[in-house]
Amino acid sequence: MHATLPLLKESDFPAISRGALDTLQVNLGYLCNLSCLHCHVNAGPSRKEIMDKPTIDNVLAYLGQKQIKTLDLTGGAPEMNPYFRYLIKEARALGVRVIDRCNLTILEEPGYENMAEFLAMHQVEIVASLPCYLSDNVDAQRGNGVFDSSIKALKKLNDLGYARAGSELLLTLVYNPQGALLPPSQAELEASYKRELHIRFGIQFNHLFTITNMPIKRFGSMLISRGQFGSYMQLLKESYSEDNLAGVMCRNLVSIDWKGFVYDCDFNQMLDLPMLEKRGEKMHITKLINQDITGEPITVMDHCYGCTAGQGSSCGGALDD
Repeated sequence: MHATLPLLKESDFPAISRGALDTLQVNLGYLCNLSCLHCHVNAGPSRKEIMDKPTIDNVLAYLGQKQIKTLDLTGGAPEMNPYFRYLIKEARALGVRVIDRCNLTILEEPGYENMAEFLAMHQVEIVASLPCYLSDNVDAQRGNGVFDSSIKALKKLNDLGYARAGSELLLTLVYNPQGALLPPSQAELEASYKRELHIRFGIQFNHLFTITNMPIKRFGSMLISRGQFGSYMQLLKESYSEDNLAGVMCRNLVSIDWKGFVYDCDFNQMLDLPMLEKRGEKMHITKLINQDITGEPITVMDHCYGCTAGQGSSCGGALDD
C-alpha cells in the first residue's frame, strides 16, 4: 500500500480560495544527488523525471505574459536539470526574482563547481536545506558526509558575497524536524543557528525558515513503517490554528510539475491532486496562461493541516513567528 493513501479521503480541513497569483513554483525534476529521509518528493539519484526544454519555454512564456514576481525553483536538485541555467538567465532578463531551493551539496559535486558563481552572477536567492548545525544530526537525516559538504558550500557562498553586510545576495537556511514533531520557534532557532554557525565555522546567513514535515512520500512511508502515521496526523490536527489560514502559500502560488501540469501547491503535486480545467482535464501551464484563477477554490486534504499546525509552515517558513 502506498504511504499516502491514508490521506486521500474526505477531509474536514476548512475550504479556502485563491488570492492574487504572484509566485510560480516550478519543479524541474525529481533527480537529486541525495535521498533525504524528510523528502516529500521522494527524490534521489535514480529518478529519471526531468523537465524538458519545450516545457521550460512554456514556463518562460507564462512569465512573459503574466505579472509574476517570483520564480521559485525546486526539485530534486533543480541544478541537475540541463536547462537550469538557461531558465534562470531568461527569467532574470524578464526582471523576475528567482529563488533556487538548493541542497548545498550539489555545489560541491563534480560538474557543478562553478554553479555558486553562476547563481551569484545572476543574483539568484538561495534557500538551502540544513536541518541542524550539528554534523551527526544532519548526516543521520541526509546521508554520511552531507554536513561537511554543506559547510564547504556555505563558506563558498559567503566568499561570493551571500549574506554579507551590504550585499543583495540573500541566503536562507531551512530547518526540518528529524522526526514526527512540529518545528520549534523559528525566531529562537534562527538565533541559535546564527550563533553556532558563526562560532563554529564563521558562516553567515540572512534568515532561517522552519518547515513542518509533510506526511507524504518518503517521510510518510517512514511514519507508517514506525507506526507513527496516525499519531503524527493527530498532532497536526490538534495543533491546527485558524490564524494560519490567511498566510498559507497556496493562496498566491501555483506549483508546476516536470511535465508542465499545474497544482495548488508542491504537496498536492506529490499527491497527484492537480488543478483541473472546467471540463475535468488536468490543467497545463499552456492553458493556465489564459485563466484568471483568483477566487477559485483550492483542493484541500488532511495533509493541509501540516501547513496550519502550530506556528504554521510554508515555503517561506513559519507563518506567525
